[in-house]
Amino acid sequence: MVLSAINQLRSDFFCRLSQMGRTLGDAGQAMVEFAFIAPVLLGLLCGIFEFSGILFAQTLLEGGARQASRFGITGSEGNGLSRQERILNIVDDNAYGIIETDNINMETLVYESFADVGQAEPFTDANGNGEFDDGEAFDDINGNGAWDEDMGIPGLGGAGDIVVYRLQYDWEIMIPLFRPIFGDTVPLDANIAVRNEPFGS
Repeated sequence: MVLSAINQLRSDFFCRLSQMGRTLGDAGQAMVEFAFIAPVLLGLLCGIFEFSGILFAQTLLEGGARQASRFGITGSEGNGLSRQERILNIVDDNAYGIIETDNINMETLVYESFADVGQAEPFTDANGNGEFDDGEAFDDINGNGAWDEDMGIPGLGGAGDIVVYRLQYDWEIMIPLFRPIFGDTVPLDANIAVRNEPFGS
């Protein structure tokens, strides 16, 4: 009877030891699998976070350009500020502190028509090569004394003018992991073309 009890205890011991081994084996397998998956999962989460920041900054920049142009077409000056200063303040208000507005490069160019937007100043192609060469005659639309690939005149324009608002900003990559791939910054830009209201009439 004693021998039977000893055999039973020994059987129970080895059975529990076997179960413990299987449990530890499953846990070890899970740890190894997690070690392979964790870097990929972490990289994916970081990528989602980084690109969400970029898209949000792009949305803010476009919103700033849109709101600035909506004020600019009225020709108004507000709160003792010049038209240009008020427009810059509107861009700043729409940045919500996410974008450093001191680093935004804003350019406004005036055109006579929408068809002129982004077009080069007309020139006489004397040698027929399709490109402007020094010495060829051209129409100095913007009056700066040189031929330009964009005929736009810097400024906010008058009544009925077409004005293009261009905002450019270099968004700094937040997660250093992506800097070797994308560089330290990602260039963002927002453009909108509007016609000024007949505010002078």
